[in-house]
Amino acid sequence: MKVLFLEIDTEREWAMVAAGPAYIGAYVRQYGHEVAMMHIPLDMTSEQAVIAIQQENPDILASSLTSRQWGRARSIYNGIRNLITIPVIVGGPHPTFVSEAVVAEPGIDYACLGEGEAPMLDVLTALEAGQPIEHGTIPNIRVSSSPTAPEIRDPFEPLDALPFMARDLLEEYDGVHHLATQRGCPFPCTYCAVPNYNRLYKGIGNFGRKRSHENILEELHTLQEAGALYYVIFLDDTFTIHPSWLKPLLERYRDEIGVPFSIHARADTVNPPLLELLASAGCRHITYGVESGSYHYRKEVLKRPMTNEQLIRAFHWSHDLGMLVTANYMLGMPGETKADLEQTLILHEALQPTDFGYFVFYPYPGTKLFYVCQQAGYLPPNYLELPATHRLSILNYPDLSAEDIATYYDRFTQLREQNYLQQFGTGLTASQQASLLEEFRQSAAIG
Repeated sequence: MKVLFLEIDTEREWAMVAAGPAYIGAYVRQYGHEVAMMHIPLDMTSEQAVIAIQQENPDILASSLTSRQWGRARSIYNGIRNLITIPVIVGGPHPTFVSEAVVAEPGIDYACLGEGEAPMLDVLTALEAGQPIEHGTIPNIRVSSSPTAPEIRDPFEPLDALPFMARDLLEEYDGVHHLATQRGCPFPCTYCAVPNYNRLYKGIGNFGRKRSHENILEELHTLQEAGALYYVIFLDDTFTIHPSWLKPLLERYRDEIGVPFSIHARADTVNPPLLELLASAGCRHITYGVESGSYHYRKEVLKRPMTNEQLIRAFHWSHDLGMLVTANYMLGMPGETKADLEQTLILHEALQPTDFGYFVFYPYPGTKLFYVCQQAGYLPPNYLELPATHRLSILNYPDLSAEDIATYYDRFTQLREQNYLQQFGTGLTASQQASLLEEFRQSAAIG
């Protein structure tokens, strides 16, 4: 059987690496199946996609989808189904937590809830044997006729038994490679999809698992021996969860691998000794989730009780060690006020990040804040029909309008443009700065 994964752009060219398909693809290849990846850019129609798909001649189409990708993915797959009949399976956060609505779409046959390696293999085995896939046939797999969600099998154990990612399915260039050391995250952030997986697997098995140091280093050595390892992007949601586990890995990484890398971390999981070890091992870039400048809002609503002082210290410690530091912010969250948003701007000035991302809040189905929005009446009944963009809010708040949120989005945009000019526009003429800024706007998709 041949699986063709479709990576479907939405809003702009998709920037996330397709780790899920790369793991699933590597896993099913072990059992003799073929796997390929096709990119569906923003300007490709369903008709054009069908022509390209037929050239690949797959037996099944597949995608890993977030809620932000869902709207266009649904349109593409429904358009494909109008032209050709081929089985379609989708997984990832959105199909996991909105499986009933997903399989109700005419262009989608199966939704995979949770981890996809073993379920995908079972689907391929059944299709190859000509066996029907019905409700209850395969754990984790929901079909359109399913009255309830499927049984969920145990999390894959041990992670070391998984093959390394199929890197031919990833868009990796110039020796930059992606690597995950773990699955799951113990933190209860209310806006995030990851805690939902902990709830999905509650009573079944521990979703939080780590690879062994030996397994991680073996993958890195394999890349290095291929002559193409110059930078590593660690994909873990929080790379610094377990310092006692991390320290010996960093020491071996420094001594055996020695190439620069970037991570995501929480400010309340780092301290000067750990950051010094990270820097000595080659860490050149850390992204910290800040989300809001209001300590009260972070603690009470987001369940991220780190103080502003902890955030400021973490940013300054990281800067002082020569690392690039990125901050991520969210705007327009439930119960957030203009005063809270002003506090975010104030904290931003104190943090002085090298760069920052800013995103209008979207209530991901299954998260705690999704239910807050639903119960408070903020969520429109047709929310699944509305575009989930990084710029526009779909929520109806009584005290914070969509126009208010858009105004703050524009203010963050202006700050980021100014930051970019300060870093790269010094010494340029006004015309050169204008050209530089236009390039930046196009690359950031905020123009």
